[in-house]
Amino acid sequence: MKGAFYGLKLTQVSLILISFVCATVLILAWTKTTFLTSLIPSQSSIMRLNPEIPPYLMDGAVSEKVLEGKNSSKEAERDKVAAVGLSSNESTIKGEHSKVLVTGDGAEIPPDITSEISEKAFGGKKISNESDRDKEEPVILSRTESTIKEEPGRNLATPNKKKEIPPSMIGSESDKLSEAKNNSKPAEKGVVATRSSEQSKSSSTWTEEKGCNYAKGKWVIDDSRPLYSGFGCKQWLSSMWACRLTQRTDFEYEKLRWQPKECRMEEFMGSKFLKRMQDKTLAFIGDSLGRQQFQSLMCMVTGGKERHDVLDVGKEYGLVKAHGSVRPDGWAYRFPITNTTILYYWSASLCDLEPLDPSNPATDYAMHLDRPPAFLHRFLHKFDVLVLNTGHHWNRGKLNANRWVMYVGGLPNTNRKIASIAGAKNFTVYSIVRWVNSQLPKYPGLKAFFRSISPRHFFHGDWNTGGTCDNTTPLSGGKEVLQDESTDHLASGAVNGTGVKLLDVTALSELRDEGHISRYSIKATPGVQDCLHWCLPGLPDTWNEILFAQL
Repeated sequence: MKGAFYGLKLTQVSLILISFVCATVLILAWTKTTFLTSLIPSQSSIMRLNPEIPPYLMDGAVSEKVLEGKNSSKEAERDKVAAVGLSSNESTIKGEHSKVLVTGDGAEIPPDITSEISEKAFGGKKISNESDRDKEEPVILSRTESTIKEEPGRNLATPNKKKEIPPSMIGSESDKLSEAKNNSKPAEKGVVATRSSEQSKSSSTWTEEKGCNYAKGKWVIDDSRPLYSGFGCKQWLSSMWACRLTQRTDFEYEKLRWQPKECRMEEFMGSKFLKRMQDKTLAFIGDSLGRQQFQSLMCMVTGGKERHDVLDVGKEYGLVKAHGSVRPDGWAYRFPITNTTILYYWSASLCDLEPLDPSNPATDYAMHLDRPPAFLHRFLHKFDVLVLNTGHHWNRGKLNANRWVMYVGGLPNTNRKIASIAGAKNFTVYSIVRWVNSQLPKYPGLKAFFRSISPRHFFHGDWNTGGTCDNTTPLSGGKEVLQDESTDHLASGAVNGTGVKLLDVTALSELRDEGHISRYSIKATPGVQDCLHWCLPGLPDTWNEILFAQL
């Protein structure tokens, strides 16, 4: 009996030991095996796929578009990854932290595979960089502008607390992909691809991300306008354009401000402009409307006040008054405090003009339609911002008066299509835009703009046949621009597909026929009104505000 007792006790001890060993093995397998963890996934480490994600991106399957062109040896692993809705799972392996992405079916994918897939899925942008791999919070893709709010039925779990994305913040698949492309800069906690106030350093950056159409909007009354005094800006403003110095008595046009429809335009401040343009040069090249924009910007930056510290650096660019000339071909001024240069060069046609007989004062000029102005070709490397314009000199009377003869390829033009004024103008605009675009790779810091045409408002005739613009009531013809496309089809067509941006001012200026010089010029000619140029302060100030918002 005693031996049987000890035998039974030994058997029980053995069974207990065996059970303990088996339990230990099961526990180890539970914690180490991916298969087991995929059966009962941890709620704190998985971000579930959003119900609104298209079917071809759900159920752990990757779109063929995402994986197209990739190595077939990796396809089996990548087929387990969802292109959208990946979450990061911090796991500790052999004492080292490594970020592992987990799909909706619980499969873990190595970082090297997921990085390639995320680059494909989000237009070549990485979800996070190498420095973010040791962060403790998961990667979150959203359209939020502040914090992520909770909503039942949509779990976006983190190790500490659950966050969920409201339906109003979730757009279509294309919206999500574009947001991920445009907002790839990681935030402090590793949250990426979110548009937040912290990521937007200025309202101009915010509007750029939104793809703001500054030409679409409305005119609103703003009692804080104008930005400078037409009486005080005598240092920079030609008296013929300062309507405050004329007999004009209505100045309601000075109180209007342009408000884009889809975004907030950054308020212009001279100090902000100079800081943004520190050690940079802005060049206006074009006709007299370009000169108005240049003078407007000088008044805006200085607030219309005398600035004796501003340097005249025209000699650096050969902008000096030639013997017998009324004025130089342009002006250049530098603000020493920030080493910012603003200049204007007169080139009404944006063509290279070359005297056929330099020794003859009455010589004709070769108007090279396919060559940029020599000034632009010579000094482009010094420019950081370039604004081009042309338009109102393209008429037969101007060409004949200036003795301009059309040349193409270094020879007199023989192409009948180009021989017409419209054909020559179109050919030239496309030529200058193509040339500038070809130079952009050489100067990656250069921002180039082509300003659309400034509208004329001659009624009952033209400038020399009794045309008038007597209206003094602002916005009598409307106050809003609703179309998305520019009304200057030539300019918009020329810049399309290039790195040159369109500074679209045509439609918004069309509404402001009361803002012209009209009959109030200082040296008025009886029966002749100026319905082409603008009173300053006036419309060109708005052009510069739109330009500033894009710098």
